[in-house]
Amino acid sequence: MHGFRNCFQACTRFQFDVARERCSQIITWLENAMTERLPRILAIDDVPANLLTLGAALGDCFELQIATSGAIGIAQALQSTPDLILLDVMMPEMDGYQALSTLRAEPTTRDIPVIFVTAQNSPADEMRALEAGAADFISKPINPAVLRARIQTHLTLKRQADQLRAMVFVDGLTGVANRRQLDESLLNEWRACRRAQSPLTLMMIDIDHFKQFNDTYGHLAGDACLKAVAAAMNAGIGRSHDLLARFGGEEFVCLFPATDLIGARAKAEQLRLAVQALAIPHADSSVAPVVTVSIGSATTIPMAEYNVDPLLNCADDQLYQAKRSGRNRVCSTELQNG
Repeated sequence: MHGFRNCFQACTRFQFDVARERCSQIITWLENAMTERLPRILAIDDVPANLLTLGAALGDCFELQIATSGAIGIAQALQSTPDLILLDVMMPEMDGYQALSTLRAEPTTRDIPVIFVTAQNSPADEMRALEAGAADFISKPINPAVLRARIQTHLTLKRQADQLRAMVFVDGLTGVANRRQLDESLLNEWRACRRAQSPLTLMMIDIDHFKQFNDTYGHLAGDACLKAVAAAMNAGIGRSHDLLARFGGEEFVCLFPATDLIGARAKAEQLRLAVQALAIPHADSSVAPVVTVSIGSATTIPMAEYNVDPLLNCADDQLYQAKRSGRNRVCSTELQNG
C-alpha cells in the first residue's frame, strides 16, 4: 500500500507539472500572438520605380522585401520564405512564368501564393497566369486599395490552408509531426541532400520501459509523459528544417539534414539529456529513477534516387544496440552508399 501511495503521489505531481507547463505554453503563445510579425511580402520586378510604387501602396501593413530579377527573387524566397510573392511577368533573362515554375518545383516555396502584377491586361494573359499556378492577376497601374485587399484575401486563404495541413500532418497527442509529415519531409530532404551531396542523419528514439510506466502510473500519465518528452526534444532540435516526428507508440524519429556523424552524435546526446532533465518519475525503470530514452542514429550521403529503407533499418539497428547496451544511451554509425 505504501508503494502504491508513493506511485500515486509521483504521478499526481507529474500531471500537475505537465498542466503547469501547458499553461505556461498557452501564455507564451498569447504573448507571441499579441506581438505577431507583419506578413512578409516579396516583390520581384526589374524596374526600381515599380518596386517603389508597390512599397508606397503596401504602406506599413506588411514587411516588404524586394528583388530586381527572377533569379534573385527565387534565392530570397528560398532563404526567407515570404508569406506571399508579387511577381512581374516581363523581365529579362527569367520572366515571371519561368520564375513561377521554379518556385512551384521547390518544396520550400511551392505553397506560397504568387500574384502576378503586370502591364499585361488581356483576358488571355490572365488565363495563362492562372493556369500556370498564379493565385491572382493584377494589371498595372495598380490600385493600392485593391492590391492590399487581394493580398489580405490570399493571406487568409493561405492561413486556412496551413491550418488544414497541420491537422493532416501533426500528431494529435504530442503536437509534433506525424508519419505522413515524416514521409514527405524525408523525401524532400533526401533529394535536397542528394543534389548537394551533403549528409543526412536519421535518429530512432524510444522511451525506455514505457510499458512499465503505463502499468505503474496509468495511461493518462503515459499520455502526459509522451507530450512532455516530445516537447523537450522538439525544443532541442534547433534549426527550422530539422524535424521531430512521432513514429508510433513511444517511438520518435528525428531528421537532421546537412548533419554529419560527429554533429549527429552531439545532437543525439543533447536530446537524451533533455529528456532525462525532465525528471519524470519512473519507479519501475531498471535504467534510472526517471524517464529516459535510447537513441539510434544513422548518417549517410544520399546517392540513390530515393531508397530510404537502408537508412531507417540502420538507425533501427543502432537503437537495438543502444537497448542491448543498457538503454539511456546513444549508438550511432555512418551508412555508406546511401
